[in-house]
Order: sequence, then structure tokens, then C-alpha cells
Amino acid sequence: MPYEIMLKRVYAPIEEHDGARVLVDRLWPAGLSRHLLAISEWYQEVAPAYPLCRQYQQQRISKSLFLTRYRSELKACPDKLLPLMSFVRMGRLTLLTADRQIENSHLSVIKELTLSALAEEDAMDREFSSSPCLLHTLSNSQR
Repeated sequence: MPYEIMLKRVYAPIEEHDGARVLVDRLWPAGLSRHLLAISEWYQEVAPAYPLCRQYQQQRISKSLFLTRYRSELKACPDKLLPLMSFVRMGRLTLLTADRQIENSHLSVIKELTLSALAEEDAMDREFSSSPCLLHTLSNSQR
């Protein structure tokens, strides 16, 4: 099943086809009210840890190292993606950030890992599994 996750800045115009709009920053964007953002959820827990962000903003680590460490953070706590997976299963999801450059932000990692987790979950649903009752019935019929 194709899932749609869009990436946007909080300052971009709100569009009807945005679907669920989830802010995934640790800090609330200055000067904006929840009503103006029209968000479904503010999900801080999935944002990069503050020390990691600070290192990147102070240019003590490269973009690639920031993204690698952030990816590791999320992989260590895969349950953080569950609320986002629920939104995507209901329809389109738009991840929002106040970062000026989306391509340098954490949104791409969230999108990648959320889609990957959904694909894994879908693959597990397609695997054949039988209940103990069915297994017992099959075993008896082969005698």
C-alpha cells in the first residue's frame, strides 16, 4: 500500500490535501498559535535530542553525522514512530518543522524510518501464520 508523507515548513501555506499535520520539533515555533498552524498533533518526542541538535547547529558535527546519529536515536526507540504510523495509515501525513531548510532537517529521517517501519509491518501481516487450532486440524488430517 502506498503511503504518503509530505515535508513542509510550519510557515508554508496550509493546503487542503495536507492530511494530518504533525509538528515534529522540540520547540514551538515563535509567534505562531496552534490554531494558525492547524496541526493535528505536536509530537516532540520524535525530534532529535537537544545535545545532538546543538552540536549540528554549532557546526561541531557534519550534516551526515547528524543524520546518522539521529537515525540511530530513532532506531533505538522504534516505538516513537508508532503515532506517526497511525496517522499515515489513516491517509496523508504532513510533517512540519520550523527549520529554514527542510532538506537539512530531521524530517527526511523521520519520513524514511516511518515508511520503512510501515513496510516491515505490512510484510509481517502478509506472512502465513496459523493458529494452534488450524495447526492441530492439519496435523490430524494428515494421519
